[in-house]
Amino acid sequence: MVNINTLDPSASPLDYYGFELRRFRETAGLTQKQLGDIINFTASLVGQVETARKLPTLDFSERADAALCTGGLLSRLQPLVMRSQLPAWFQQVAELQARATEICAFETHMVPGLLQTAGYARAVLGAMDETDLDDRTAVRLARQRIFEKMESPIYWLVLSEGALHQEIGGRKVMRDQLAHLSWFETNPRINVQILPFSAGAHTGLQGSFDVYRFAGDPAIVYTEGYGSGHPTASPDTVRDCSLRYDHLQAAALSIRESAELIRRVMEDRYGEQVA
Repeated sequence: MVNINTLDPSASPLDYYGFELRRFRETAGLTQKQLGDIINFTASLVGQVETARKLPTLDFSERADAALCTGGLLSRLQPLVMRSQLPAWFQQVAELQARATEICAFETHMVPGLLQTAGYARAVLGAMDETDLDDRTAVRLARQRIFEKMESPIYWLVLSEGALHQEIGGRKVMRDQLAHLSWFETNPRINVQILPFSAGAHTGLQGSFDVYRFAGDPAIVYTEGYGSGHPTASPDTVRDCSLRYDHLQAAALSIRESAELIRRVMEDRYGEQVA
């Protein structure tokens, strides 16, 4: 257990957040219970956040900011706290995704993290390790806030049809996940195309990859292995993967046809229609 009196604000973004929350609370002359009553959270949760034993949600941060008149500091810190909880090897990738103006993703076997529902993310993350599963799921979902920015990235996803049939988390989780995917049909900034089984051999047979494009900086290709990520700005690799992606998009169904296939698989395989 962390001793609040020795909490080092320089140890991590989470420790800094807890230190600042405690400082603001004490300056306001409030106990943990009093602050909890004001923001509708328990005193225990306030204490756990202050001692870096619990991750703060955005809702918690916004309410604490309002109650303590912080000028929005805690809400601004919260995304940094969440990103710092990602595996060390993935933190750079999350930063690249947050800076990108366009993301082109190809996935062979599952829905990527940026479009996962809570239930699907929890099932993926808990497949081999259920330790701190609530917090790890929240950290993954927090990455999706890049789509809430004023200038959010344009996101293109080519997803293998096999991912629609790989039942992850059970039938209800899959129904919810496929309904979530089909919802993007009318969102011009998030575009989902399904690469059907009928496409046969294609340019993505070597595996999943992302291409990140930026305003004023070279594009980066990202591939992933077990417990490691591999970003590269090599012009040859970027050129090769960009060409591969163009061919994948050409082989994939249109956005409308993809949404129809997603709904059909959801109805036929998981037994529920989208209203």
